[in-house]
This record gives sequence, C-alpha cells and structure tokens, in this order.
Amino acid sequence: MSTAINPLAGKPAPPSLLVDVSKLLDAYTELRPDPSLPAQQVAFGTSGHRGCSFDRSFNEWHVLAISQAICEYRKSRQIDGPLYIGIDTHALSQPAFESALEVLAANGVETMIASHAEFTPTPAVSHAILGYNHRRSTGWADGIVITPSHNPPDNGGFKYNPPSGGPADIDITGWIQDRANALMRGGLKEVRRMPFAQARHASTTHEFNFLDTYIGDLGGMIDFDLIRSAGIHMGVDPLGGAGVHYWAPIAERYKIDLTVVSEVVDPQFGFMTVDWDGKIRMDPSSSYAMQRLIGLRSKYDVAFACDTDHDRHGIVTRSSGLMEPNHYLSVLIDYLFHHRPQWSATAAVGKTLVSTALIDRVAKQLGRRLYEVPVGFKWFVDGLLDGSLGFGGEESAGASFLRRNGAVWTTDKDGLVPALLSAEITARHDGDPGECYRALVQALGEPLADRVEAPATPEQKARLSKLSPKQVQSATLAGEKVERVIDRAPGNDAPIGGIKVSTASGWFAARPSGTEDIYKIYAESFRDDAHLQLILQEAQQIVDAALKGDAP
Repeated sequence: MSTAINPLAGKPAPPSLLVDVSKLLDAYTELRPDPSLPAQQVAFGTSGHRGCSFDRSFNEWHVLAISQAICEYRKSRQIDGPLYIGIDTHALSQPAFESALEVLAANGVETMIASHAEFTPTPAVSHAILGYNHRRSTGWADGIVITPSHNPPDNGGFKYNPPSGGPADIDITGWIQDRANALMRGGLKEVRRMPFAQARHASTTHEFNFLDTYIGDLGGMIDFDLIRSAGIHMGVDPLGGAGVHYWAPIAERYKIDLTVVSEVVDPQFGFMTVDWDGKIRMDPSSSYAMQRLIGLRSKYDVAFACDTDHDRHGIVTRSSGLMEPNHYLSVLIDYLFHHRPQWSATAAVGKTLVSTALIDRVAKQLGRRLYEVPVGFKWFVDGLLDGSLGFGGEESAGASFLRRNGAVWTTDKDGLVPALLSAEITARHDGDPGECYRALVQALGEPLADRVEAPATPEQKARLSKLSPKQVQSATLAGEKVERVIDRAPGNDAPIGGIKVSTASGWFAARPSGTEDIYKIYAESFRDDAHLQLILQEAQQIVDAALKGDAP
C-alpha cells in the first residue's frame, strides 16, 4: 500500500494503544448522539452501521433506534418468522446485543440467540437463516449480526440480513437508516423497550445452537476425508474473534490435525500486533496484524486466521508466508471449478471490480462467465442463492461459494470455509496454495498491485463518486491504449461509485470509501513495478482533477 507506514506497525501493541473498556462501555450508555449532525446519525455503509461510542457514532440510542426500525421494516414486509441474532467479541457487541433484545422482545419478535451466550460468526447467522427458510414461501426468518468486522477495539457495528441471508441491499438499509434517524430525532418516544432481564426470559426469546448447526454441515463444503488421509497439519489463529470456540469442535468432529494457536478473548485485543497505520485491527489479510501466525508458518503445512466476525480469511503458507487476498482468491477459484463436478456447467465466477484481473484470466481459462460487480458482497447474494454463481469474492479477503453438491451454503461472507479449503487444496495438490499460485501465474501472467488511500471531504467524495467516462479524455494509460472506461459494473450495470480504466496489461479504479472520509485508488499491472507506479501516477492526476471539480 502506497501509504505512510506507522513505526509501530507489526510490533506488539503498547499499553497506550489499548482502549479503556470501562470508559467505552460508559460512553455507550451515557453519551447521546445529536441526530442533526451527520457524523452522529445512523449511516449504513457497504455493510451496516459502524462507529465508536466516544465519537457518539455508536451508542445505545443508535442501537435502540435501528432495532425498532428493523421491527417496523419486518412488519411492513410481513417477515414474521424468527430473527437470528449473533455477536462478535468487540467490547460494544454485548451491550448492543442487550439493547437490541430489549427492543425485539418488546415488539414481540421471535428471536433466536446463541446457546450458552456463545459468540457467533457472521456466516453462522447466514447459514441459520437459509436453513430455516429452505423451501418456505411464508414465515421467513431474517437476522442481525452485531459486529464492526475487523475494525479497531473501540468500534461497534450493527448489520441486518434479510430473508435472503446476505447483506441487505440499499433499498432496505436506506429504509432502516431513515426510520432510525427519525426515531432519534423524536427522542426515541416511539421505541418499544423492556428491561433486559425481562427480554432475556420473554416467551419470544429462544436459544439456538449456531455452533453445532454450522459445524455439523461443514462436510458438505470441505473434503475432510482427503485432508485427514493426507495428514495435513494445520494451524489456526481466531484472532480472538467470534469463531474462537468453533475451531476445536471442527477438529474433533472431522478428526483433522488442527491446532488452535490461541483461544484468548480480550476486548482490548492486546495480543495483536499493530496494523500499518498504528491502529489495532484484526485484519487477517494484513501482514502487520498477522505477525503472530506468520512467525509460526514453519510449524504447519498450512495455517489460517479469520477476522473478528469470521467473515474474512487470511492464508499463511510455508512457501510464501501470508498470501495476498487476490492471490488466494485466484487459486481458490481455479481449484473449486476444477474439483466441484456437481456444480452447474453454467455457474459463473463473481468478483468485485477492484479484485485482481488474474481472476478474469482464470475464468476465461476455465470457460466460465465472469460476473463483475461494484464493491459490496450484497451483489452476490441472489446468484449464490439460485446457484447461478459458483463463487463470489471481494478483494478484501471475503468470499463464499456453493456446497459440493451445488446448493447454496451462505449468502454472506464466510471466513472459515475458504480457510479450511486451503488444507483441501494442499492435500490434493501435494503443495500449499502459495505453490499453486506460482504455477497459476507462470501460465497466466503475474500481476503487481498497489493501493493508495488519502483523506477526502464528503463533498470531494461526492464529486469522485460521480466521475464519468466522459471526463477521462486520455486515449492512453501508462503508455498503453485505453480499452475500457466504465462507471457501471459489467456484471449487473450497477453504478460503481467511481471509475475504472483498463488497458491490455493494467488497470486502475478510483472510488470514495463507503465508511470513512477517504478515497481509494486501486491499480494493477501485469508488466512490472515501473508500469504499476506510472498507472498510479496518472490515476492520481485524474482523481486530483475530479476532487478540484475540474475536468481531467
């Protein structure tokens, strides 16, 4: 990443970086957001509402308002089946769960909570929703996942998954967001609520064993017989996340050689090494955050980690260390479409438009249709649900794919399954995914990639999101003829909220972040680093002009 690296990056987190959990929890209940200020309103980005209690962007009022809005949305759409709710290990997740249950119970919503107050990964919630809704035409279930994903320990997050089981589309999140903000402006007078102790024992609150249900179905996704017979020795670091207690039962049930590096749950995440920008972030795709497992790579045939809600993966191999997400996604796609014979011959490969173009080349070699969409996993939900997509993946190490028999597994990202698949790949090829990647790029060409992030005001982000192909007047990019300039995704014609420019051996995409006041420029070259840097340089000129309101 072409961004200044903090001196603490990759080092153990010093005490000065650890959040004061007691003060954070106090801020959750004591600080009230001002709904007239945009920064303190409910705002659903690409995956739910996220914020920090200290900043008045994730507080009790937000959760109460969102929960009531979800109850009203369900009623308006006649969604009257159970609501499955799961939480991760962030400090704010438990109080947010209590606030949500107080509202859900007061509204008479049949709510399924985890047995034994267990943490619940995002994919386990999606899996439960789809399992309940299978072959139903009425009485559909939906769900809530309380997580800010891999983001810092002082963050909180709240996601709604409709009956499709995956991330809600903008028409749903927009409705919930607008209603929640209206409820806050009204002082929460229309929010129904009961004390938590009463809500916990309400007749509508039921325990559900997410863990056993999810784990018991994994044999339909992974060839554990192959892994076991090959004697693959695996290591996993849950990074103190929601799947921390899932891995040992997986190893026991399927009798595989899997070592859990640590089962420590610490809301300060003080065991982490610091990420690139000096923050603690449980990102399994960051070499700075993954130093603990990288240091153990020689002990295992293959190792892996997941983020805090276990919807992202990181693969560590003996041959190459921590794999870049795009590298592993390319290997994963190539492997799956060669070794899942029960999948439909027309099942497509889904990717976000900022994922590597190596996936395009893999799909072409496989003879599979490429389905390229904007950033956001919601775009893969329908295709995974009906089987028209065999795989859907994001550049940020999030993916899901079909069961071995071609049926839907989850319609939200699943970090556990791609992680476990790395062991199946190693067993079948007698070589780890890093070695598989080397073989792949020898045949198809090796991409070099980089990304630039920089601050941007809301006004600048708005200008960048409206950048059109007509504003890119150059016929060349880094010395090559421009072959395509798009502001809508080829797969579904949805606006990409920015622009992508492609040549025969390189591309760049520029877009504002959906959750932070920054913009991002992604770039890739199949030539060399000099070519890559030239692409970034010319892309920056186009973005700078857009931010100033000038024509490039």
